[in-house]
Amino acid sequence: MVLACWTFLLIIAGALVTSNDAGLSVPDWPTSFGSLYKIPKLVGGVKFEHTHRMIAQVAGLLTIVLAVWTWRAEKRRWMRILGWGALGTVIAQGILGGLTVLFYLPPPISSAHAALAQTFFCIAVVIAVFTGQKWVEEQPRVEFDTRRPSLFTLTLLSIFVLYVQLILGAMFRHHGLSWWPHVVHAVVVSFVLAWTAVRALTVYSNIEAVRRPAIVMLSLVIAQLCLGFTAFLTRVSWGRDSVQPELPMVISTVTHVAVGALLLASAVILAIQVWRHAPVAFEERLPQAQRDPSAA
Repeated sequence: MVLACWTFLLIIAGALVTSNDAGLSVPDWPTSFGSLYKIPKLVGGVKFEHTHRMIAQVAGLLTIVLAVWTWRAEKRRWMRILGWGALGTVIAQGILGGLTVLFYLPPPISSAHAALAQTFFCIAVVIAVFTGQKWVEEQPRVEFDTRRPSLFTLTLLSIFVLYVQLILGAMFRHHGLSWWPHVVHAVVVSFVLAWTAVRALTVYSNIEAVRRPAIVMLSLVIAQLCLGFTAFLTRVSWGRDSVQPELPMVISTVTHVAVGALLLASAVILAIQVWRHAPVAFEERLPQAQRDPSAA
């Protein structure tokens, strides 16, 4: 849980760097102004960029501790693998962050850096879920899903469209794409996530593990639409000719990114809980003779 919360703080710090156009305020990597340990004067964009790097270093140390601790204490093999997967992800994230500096903020690398950050956040969140006392000790209430498409399919579709939206938004923020694909795809995201949440709430409202993330996801979708509209107004419409980012632009954009991370994590949690509590009833696809031997 500490790592998940710290990673969320790291995402906010990264969004502050981008929103304040501070990506190259520290022009070298892995050093900062030629030093690995000295803290430079935190003025201008340097305070955003260097603070972001320091928060990222702590996230890396926390991930190392988590991976080693999980490997030594966790009995579930797949959880040990997930712990090392988190470590590999944070290492890749650090390398991508360095490449964005060394190659002067290329949009594809910067966008991959943003997408992988939220992927790592989701990994930290699911590790917190899987190691929680409730997950380990509870006997899951199972109700098989016979609808088509299944709710689990809808949750996977929700995660997919959110990732597409994440990449489109990152490409727009890093000046690699126009704003309109991001805005148009927001309609698709809203429809898919609303469909998924409404299905979960109408069919499985009696299962708390499914109902709660569905409510959170639907609430975040509504909030994200409002924040996206505000960010569009402040950055694209009102702040088009601004010499540097103004405070309303920064606040709206950073909040939009932060809520987007929470939205993706809630969709992942919903998918996991649906997989556990409302699995697809594959036996319904078998021929009648196989389901009922007496009918043969």
